[in-house]
This record gives sequence, structure tokens and C-alpha cells, in this order.
Amino acid sequence: MLLVLLGWQAASRDQQIAFFLGQPVQVLGRIWSWFMPFGLAASALFPDGLAGHADIYSHLGVTLLETLLAFGIGTVLGMICGLWLALAPLASSILEPYITAANSMPRVILAPIFALWFGLGIWSKVALAVTLVFFIVFFNVYRGVQEVSPVVLANARMLGANQRQLLRTVYLPSATAWVFSSLHTSVGLAFVGAVVGEYLGSARGVGYLILQAEGTFDVNTVFAGIVVLTACALLLDGAVTKLERRLMKWQPRQGESEKL
Repeated sequence: MLLVLLGWQAASRDQQIAFFLGQPVQVLGRIWSWFMPFGLAASALFPDGLAGHADIYSHLGVTLLETLLAFGIGTVLGMICGLWLALAPLASSILEPYITAANSMPRVILAPIFALWFGLGIWSKVALAVTLVFFIVFFNVYRGVQEVSPVVLANARMLGANQRQLLRTVYLPSATAWVFSSLHTSVGLAFVGAVVGEYLGSARGVGYLILQAEGTFDVNTVFAGIVVLTACALLLDGAVTKLERRLMKWQPRQGESEKL
């Protein structure tokens, strides 16, 4: 990565290349001017650092709120629907073709419809991102419940477990690993939905800042926005990983399973 950045900085000495690719130093200066309180000091270190300066905390707060709402709503809906259809064969047979068709549809085209329904506030972005998160979680939960070992189910029933106890002690633990696998993918998709929605119509958000920068050919601000969004996505993914380790203590690690 260091070699790539050094090569990028060296190549960006050519103004034509810098116009299209930006300059790492200027990207760093833009991020510095966004988050550091000493704007004048930043402008002295990075002469172009304050160009396009904005209240990044306000914009980032809007994007994170949209992402977290979509992530939470999409995850809950996906888990509920996945469990329900996995445990209801008749409903699954009826609805599966429609769910497959909805998942095959390029859901980004729904953004204008959501804008008409919910306006240009945060909820149109949340709705778009929910459609991206929902299907990832749904299919993983659906598959996780279906993959439960029939032997385990038979043994649990022989021990007198009712349907509620089967759900709590067999189905949910089996689906948990699949759920967390889907959550790592859903984090990025939640950001995608929020930012795409901001592209199509918004006055706040990091996606809005990037769109404004593109309109003025300010490629440094575009890369700065990408870096900020990537850092936020990594932090959210790290939080999911910590939650996974906390809730999946019963599952043996790879090294432990090999020893066993």
C-alpha cells in the first residue's frame, strides 16, 4: 500500500494525471481539514486542503444514520422472514418464486420510486438500503435453518423438545453463523444504498459531498469521501465481528476444531 501511494504521488506531479487521479497529499489535506479543528494550520500545511470544506460531521452523521437504520431494519426483517419461510413449507413454496424474482431485480432502479413515496429525506435512502440488506440476510437465514441436521432435530424431539424449544436451541443457533456471514456483506451494501440514494436526491450526506465534488471536477474531495466511507464501513464491520465473537463462543475456532 505504501508503494502504491508513493507511486501515485510521484505520478500525480504531472498535472494531467493529477486532474484525473488526484494527489494523495491533497486527499490527506482534505480529510485533515474536515476533521481537525485547526483549519488555519491545515491550510498552511496543505494549501488546497480547505477547498470544498464542509461540516463533515453533519454530513457523515446523516449517512451513518441512514446506514445504521437500513442495516438494523433490513437485518430484522430478513431474519424474521427467513425463519418464517424456512419453518413454513407451504408458504415457502408459494412465495419463493416471487422472492427470487424480487432479488433478481436491480433494486437501485427503485430509488426514484422511494423518493416519490418518502420524499428526499433520510427515509427514501433507508428504504433503498433496506432492499439491499434484506435479501442477503433473508437467504442466509433461510438456508441456515434448512441446513439443520435431521439427526439433531430427531434427537431433540425424542428428548421432548416442543416447537418453541427447537426454535431456541436448534434452529436459531444453526442460523446464527449464516446470519453473521451475511452481516459482513450487508455492512457494505447498507452504505451503498445510503450513498446511491444521496446521489439521486439529497442536500446532506457524504454521498452529496462526493456528488458536488464530481460536479466541480474536484477529484481529491471525491477520494477523500471514499476514504471516509471506507473507514466507517470497516469500523462497523469490526463491531459486527466483536458481536459475532461474543455470541458465538460456543462454536470452536478453526485451530481448536483441528485439535479435536
